[in-house]
Amino acid sequence: MIERVYVTASTSFEAACQIDIFPDEHRARGLHGHSYELSVRAAIDDSESLGGDEIEMTRETLMRACSPLDYSYLNEIIEVPTDENIARYVWARLNLPKVNVIGLRSQHDEGVHLDAEGRAHVWRKFRFESAHKLPNVPEGHKCGRMHGHGFEVILHAQSYLEESNLGIDYDELEVCWGEVHGVLNHNCLNDIPGLENPTSEMISFWLWSRLKEKLPQLSWVTVYETATSGAHYNGSIFRIWKDFSIDSAIRRERVGCDDERLRIHGHTYLCRLHLTAPLDQVLGWTIDYGDIKEKFSPIFAALDHQPLYEIADLSDNDPLSIARWIKKNSSKCLPELERIDLYETRGCGVTIDWGSLGPALPI
Repeated sequence: MIERVYVTASTSFEAACQIDIFPDEHRARGLHGHSYELSVRAAIDDSESLGGDEIEMTRETLMRACSPLDYSYLNEIIEVPTDENIARYVWARLNLPKVNVIGLRSQHDEGVHLDAEGRAHVWRKFRFESAHKLPNVPEGHKCGRMHGHGFEVILHAQSYLEESNLGIDYDELEVCWGEVHGVLNHNCLNDIPGLENPTSEMISFWLWSRLKEKLPQLSWVTVYETATSGAHYNGSIFRIWKDFSIDSAIRRERVGCDDERLRIHGHTYLCRLHLTAPLDQVLGWTIDYGDIKEKFSPIFAALDHQPLYEIADLSDNDPLSIARWIKKNSSKCLPELERIDLYETRGCGVTIDWGSLGPALPI
């Protein structure tokens, strides 16, 4: 399996705009502003570790690319400042080779991603409150009891601009969602035809089956069962993820002699594990989130609230070395694992991927 390595970075800027291509009554046509969040993931050449400058240099490059936009009236810079056009403007100014994805979030619940081929995927997040139980789990499994979640769903749709400046409006996703929200919200999912076994995977499949015909541009559905776990479905493949927050003390070795990172310091890491497996036709899931947590527990314990510089087989305390250590120590207990994201700070870190690269999940 070929391992691919990416550096990830993010930044933000404040700007005002108005989108004149919308109808007169559309709220975005008037003068308004956003706190935009930008993110980038760029492939890097394979290396044993990261000196640390790669992440900061990527972030600085991203900040320079969007600096003309900060505290600006975007219409004076970009003729039609939709989220997609803003993301393309930043990409054109980025002096980064091998960009894998650029993301722009204009509001907490909506944004756009440009993939490596430059295709745009707009997304919007929705929420519903429901109860469910999983009828086929082993006796004593907690998910076999009736319980509830505040589920979140992201609909991603590929945007085709062609001759216009707007492919898919967020309101189109809102309309599509409205057709299923009333069925799901404040309901017991087990009582809904097709959701008799309402796992995250089956909910994503149910949504795809009902929305794809009405929204042909639908590219994938993401279902958050909790804030730290969920499933993707793209019409053929299920992928799931599980997040872990890891508080560690570190000390870097491969930095300059005057670098402050030589001192003992620390981070609260976000570690996201991505896994792919065939759907279990009885249980209705690919892998039990509880099993992932249990199997990953010894690795988590070795890292959380621990001095990582005392781990003998950890070559250095940079994010790439830590991610590879996690991969090495997880390979036997979690063979379905195919990607690890490890962030030192919000949106800044590394991704290693040795399977089929999963969707660009908004964070």
